[in-house]
Amino acid sequence: MAVQLSSTAIAYPTGHTKETDKPYPTFSFINNAFVESKSTEWFDVHDPTTNFVVSKVPQSTEEELEEAIESSHIAFQSWKKVSIIKRQQFAFKLVELLRKNFDRIASVIVLEQGKVFADAQGDVLRGLQVAEQACSITSDLKGSFLEVSADMETSMAREPLGVIASICPFNFPAMIPLWTLPLAIVTGNTTVIKPSERAPGAALIIAELVEKAGIPPGVVNIVHGKVPTVNKLIRDPRVKAVTFVGSNKAGEYIYQEATKHGKRCQANLGAKNHLVVLPDANRSQFVNSINGAAFGAAGQRCMAISVLICVGETKNWVQDVVDYAKGLKIGSGFDHSSDLGPLVTPNAKERAEKIIEKSIKQGAEILLDGRGKHPEQYAKGNFLAPTILANVKPDMDCYVEEIFAPVLSVINVQTLDEAIEIINKCPYGNGTSVFTTSGPAQQKFTKNVDVGQIGVNVPIPVPLPMFSFTGSRGSFLGDLNFYGQAGLNFLTKPKTITRLWKTSDYEDSAKTTSMPTHT
Repeated sequence: MAVQLSSTAIAYPTGHTKETDKPYPTFSFINNAFVESKSTEWFDVHDPTTNFVVSKVPQSTEEELEEAIESSHIAFQSWKKVSIIKRQQFAFKLVELLRKNFDRIASVIVLEQGKVFADAQGDVLRGLQVAEQACSITSDLKGSFLEVSADMETSMAREPLGVIASICPFNFPAMIPLWTLPLAIVTGNTTVIKPSERAPGAALIIAELVEKAGIPPGVVNIVHGKVPTVNKLIRDPRVKAVTFVGSNKAGEYIYQEATKHGKRCQANLGAKNHLVVLPDANRSQFVNSINGAAFGAAGQRCMAISVLICVGETKNWVQDVVDYAKGLKIGSGFDHSSDLGPLVTPNAKERAEKIIEKSIKQGAEILLDGRGKHPEQYAKGNFLAPTILANVKPDMDCYVEEIFAPVLSVINVQTLDEAIEIINKCPYGNGTSVFTTSGPAQQKFTKNVDVGQIGVNVPIPVPLPMFSFTGSRGSFLGDLNFYGQAGLNFLTKPKTITRLWKTSDYEDSAKTTSMPTHT
């Protein structure tokens, strides 16, 4: 009997499980069917709000990994021949199903990852937007043609690569798989996805929807695990490209190994994102924006604002930020009055608290201390309330480390030039923002900061998928970024064809061994 997921489009989690509830199994997805692993090694999936075990994830066996990759490899041989119009129709159907299962996917994210429900919905939405953009593939993947000389024409088309491996993080369980999966499908590739072992449920729902959309077996497969799974994906010769989002240590290893084995690789790594506020900024807009960008998703976003640079008198606005943050409520993601949920693991909470403590010893002033706070009914949860550190210097731990928690470091400077210098000395280049009502000031900022994604009065400037996610410098390894035109180029390779068809009657040409000049 075929195994199925425990949730449906109309029946899904709306609250936390009890400690005595039996954990649900996490399946693999191979050849359009859920598969119970024969693994002897399993990892617990904890609800970060309660720390109860809600599921168990297998370390996929060598045989299961082999089956998934071979399935995608075989499927590619026929899938690449399916017309682009047909692949587009599958994408339309997938978008429809994602919309019908929108809250279902979000609910599993709340349970396994800890986000508040509205933020989990945002996670799904940003992935859905990539799937919607994939539906424009008939316009976005057009080739080019030119008659280069009399009776001679050159055309260029882009063709799929083959099996794409996607290694995904815990912090966006739906969005990151959907950064790759829809585009891989419409470009004629197949894919093997490894979701995070901390929050795998959303990816499995998406896989179920792939099958319901009518996409053939083997086009999308899902496996699980840690280092053995990653090593198999980045070294297997049947895998032609690897996408990764996660930490610097893992990303640097994956990029080096994948490229060493002849694969394309795009890797989004760590970040330290700065927001600069100028004295002419709209004060209330700034205060609202910085709180959402710093503390939303409990700071577990690669585009979270973790550093506030106050220029001149705006250092006096920090108390407004503190007062606003005091009103933010930590709690269950299923409680719609909660503003932020817990960190993903006890270790993540412990690490953040150690960095806070060390930074205080290094001279930082704590204006708002979120340590030791939790909702009364969730005493075992991994909660850290909004925390604000002032008088921060670039050599302090709270600035050097990517904390990945609701911790905001405040630096005071006198000029915009000083702010730009601090940002450009930071090794990361994911995102930055300036709040101002001055056109010349924003122009100077955007022209001079060396960061891939810049916002003007926009705190988290992640482009919509008609553009690409353009993190740079220490935040990205590779040549072609995720989604947008760069993403399509990453997933395809160019092929040029030059043809000669004489319009005159055929005549024998003189023999020559010279380089053709096409004149």
